Amino acid sequence: MSDAAEAEPSATAPDSTEDLEPLFARLARSAFRSRFRLRDAERSYLVQKGLATIRSHAEDFIRTRLAPAAPPNDGRQTPMRGHPVFVAQHATACCCRGCLAKWHGIPAGRPLTDAEQQYVVRVLMAWILRQTNR
Repeated sequence: MSDAAEAEPSATAPDSTEDLEPLFARLARSAFRSRFRLRDAERSYLVQKGLATIRSHAEDFIRTRLAPAAPPNDGRQTPMRGHPVFVAQHATACCCRGCLAKWHGIPAGRPLTDAEQQYVVRVLMAWILRQTNR
């Protein structure tokens, strides 16, 4: 089954009080999304910098690389490794505007709202925390 067929996007992105379990269950059914794990280098970076710094990086990456209506190199702007946030973006389908639309119901072609940016960061940090508990 392809990644697109597995997405089953929600009509709207969950707000800050909605549980992320349904999203993580859908992501777990994707062969592509479920293969992502933090490697030793990313884990070391996470330990060295701490969660607060990683969250700050996530906020910056989302604001600059994902939030614009038409991000430069959309679909290719997120590296596959090298930073815990990059890995989390691919694992959670928060890597480009197309994946945000398919998996999270956040339409492309317009800037992300502050609430949508906060949602994406929350998803990323939840995934990263799950990885640290493995």
